Amino acid sequence: MKKIFVKTYGCQMNVYDSERIIESLSEKGFTQSKEIKDSDVVIFNTCHIREKAAEKLYSDIGRLRKNSKTKKIIVAGCVAQAENTEIIKRMPDVDLVIGPQSYHNIVNLIPKLDKKNKFVETDFPLESKFDILKKRSKQEKKPTAFLTIQEGCDKFCTFCVVPYTRGSEYSRTTREIIEEAKELIDQGIIELTLLGQNVNAYHGDNLNKKTANLADLIYELSKLPDLKRLRYTTNHPNDMNEDLIFAHRDIEILMPYIHLPVQSGSDRMLKLMNRKHSQNSYLDIIEKIRNSREDIAISSDFIVGFPGETDKDFEKTISLINKVNYAQAYSFSYSPRPGTPAADYENQVPKNIKMERLHHLQGLLKEQQINFNKNFLNTTVSILIEREAKDGRLTGKSPHLQSVYFNNEGNKLNIGDFAQVYVDSASVSSLDGSIVENR
Repeated sequence: MKKIFVKTYGCQMNVYDSERIIESLSEKGFTQSKEIKDSDVVIFNTCHIREKAAEKLYSDIGRLRKNSKTKKIIVAGCVAQAENTEIIKRMPDVDLVIGPQSYHNIVNLIPKLDKKNKFVETDFPLESKFDILKKRSKQEKKPTAFLTIQEGCDKFCTFCVVPYTRGSEYSRTTREIIEEAKELIDQGIIELTLLGQNVNAYHGDNLNKKTANLADLIYELSKLPDLKRLRYTTNHPNDMNEDLIFAHRDIEILMPYIHLPVQSGSDRMLKLMNRKHSQNSYLDIIEKIRNSREDIAISSDFIVGFPGETDKDFEKTISLINKVNYAQAYSFSYSPRPGTPAADYENQVPKNIKMERLHHLQGLLKEQQINFNKNFLNTTVSILIEREAKDGRLTGKSPHLQSVYFNNEGNKLNIGDFAQVYVDSASVSSLDGSIVENR
């Protein structure tokens, strides 16, 4: 069994984890298959934030087993951590269930898998996976990469499973992060996105073995000569300190984009969510960020229909959105996650009301996003080319994380190059234009 197929659900950290799994297996002679039908081992790296993500996993497993009886099936990630032995009870064809803190053991367990032996590894190990998976091996050529610097969360929002599936907050040292960054840069990476469930709560040892915050780490990474862009996600408002805000003012390679989830504009809802911030405190942070860097793009997360949410609570969320004016946002209707306090709250909001509110909120966010993108019409933006689009054009991200598409006239540019693109069209999801030198 030497061909593996990995399907990744959910967040960017799962993408990072999948890359590390593939790297560790490649070192042992496994090859990655692009098609599930060509693989011997299928790994589902799962997300447990949304109910549909877990159900999609079971649907995918059922479809796979219907078409193939010979493949070994591994369920990794947060669903594995949360549901552990229940996965094998529900899907007996699953051979291995392994949590996000133990995936470095996959390489040792695959040879042991057979019809008689099934394994569940969801205990939090004493050893850090980062201590074992130290070296980054080269994968497909690309100019951008994720780099996990922090995992877990101590906030215990009442709707969230992360403290239970990823554990308490853990921060890697500045030294090991810089070492991994250098390995990635040596492979041609010029843009890094620093990842954490609560990334701005980073508190790892600095180079002098004293505690560093995220701004300190960013300052150190900005010294790497061949690193051209830095990003980070995702944040909590209570950890958005002035050092980090000023870093956006002072560090040229730190991109002008901050994802700052608020979840609701109602203080009553925020208290029930255990968010420990208010609408006013959130708005104060936004004001400080924009005073530090006027052109910065702000994005956020919203949960609609949290238990007990009234029309008045929802209108306060709409009011906050109008005050902030977002460049991007992610929004969802509340879905109960087993094991979280909110799942047992009374006054669950009926589905039809949740859908009505979500439609209203998403309409407003869509309007703000397209207006933000239209601000770039008839201007030139710097694009890091990431890939070729399906229609043959090249595409990449602007400093504000917008997807930009353009024709590569004369085939002068390649993936990993920077392009100056004149924007002549804007939609809610992207910008379109042409290379400046060809105008």
